[in-house]
Amino acid sequence: MQWRHLATALLLCSLYVASILTNKYVLSVLKFTYPTLFQGWQTLIGGLLLHAGWRLGYLELSTLSGTVVVSWFPGALLYVAVIYAGSRALSLLPVPTFLLLQNASEVVLCLCSAVLCREKIPLVRLTSLLLITLSSGGLLFCDVQFDPGGYVWALLHFVCAGIYKAFSYEHSKSQSLSSELDQQYLNYIVSVVALLPSSHPLGDLLGAAEFPFLYFYRFHTGCLASGILGFLFVVTGDRLKACISSADFSMWLLAGKMYACALSTVLFETTLTTWMGICLLLGLVSEVLLTLGDKWQEG
Repeated sequence: MQWRHLATALLLCSLYVASILTNKYVLSVLKFTYPTLFQGWQTLIGGLLLHAGWRLGYLELSTLSGTVVVSWFPGALLYVAVIYAGSRALSLLPVPTFLLLQNASEVVLCLCSAVLCREKIPLVRLTSLLLITLSSGGLLFCDVQFDPGGYVWALLHFVCAGIYKAFSYEHSKSQSLSSELDQQYLNYIVSVVALLPSSHPLGDLLGAAEFPFLYFYRFHTGCLASGILGFLFVVTGDRLKACISSADFSMWLLAGKMYACALSTVLFETTLTTWMGICLLLGLVSEVLLTLGDKWQEG
């Protein structure tokens, strides 16, 4: 790997860790649990920065036709569901638990591929998915910080994420958008249109008006940082994917997850038992096996 690719990969890991921890701080420490506003703000900032980067010539976006926009619209709606449910889940669950449950989206993706696309699942991938299922299910019985609501939102999050991945994969084989940045640009637009107007009927707007840290710099800094970090993560990820294989990209993301889990136990209140540690370790092994299986398949 060239030093530029290595620097980009390290930057991606750093952005991933910073993004997760910043979101956790705003959601759990400041307790700003109004996802229509928080995620609406993040996607608004991301969309504006992406548009500005395109206009200034730093980023490449395609001129999107109406047919392509309509064909991707279900994917954009799934993206809205993913970030909304993810925000709810992260506000209630410790970071290691959230990231472990997030891996279950690969199980949903596999089921979609096997049932809808009739794709044959390699043995290594099947083994890793079984380990993911066991480790995620084991948390239900050994999580001392068990929150039923958090697990329900996590379930919705990884199911929608798995379906989103399957839809994106199938869409890329037919009438694909020219790049993932095009997809993300549409995701941002649909998210802003769907989330911000929903803040009033869902009660988030009135609740935020009584938020105790509404005029504190920590809240403003956290919200601004979350939007900028999310945008930088998307752009850096797009650049890195053009340089390395998807399996190597997944390995770097895994490294970012490991650092995020480790730091979160220091920065946030996290209670880990022996059995929880075993589940987390099993989840780590399963994700490593999943990534190696993809790398062997590419090779």
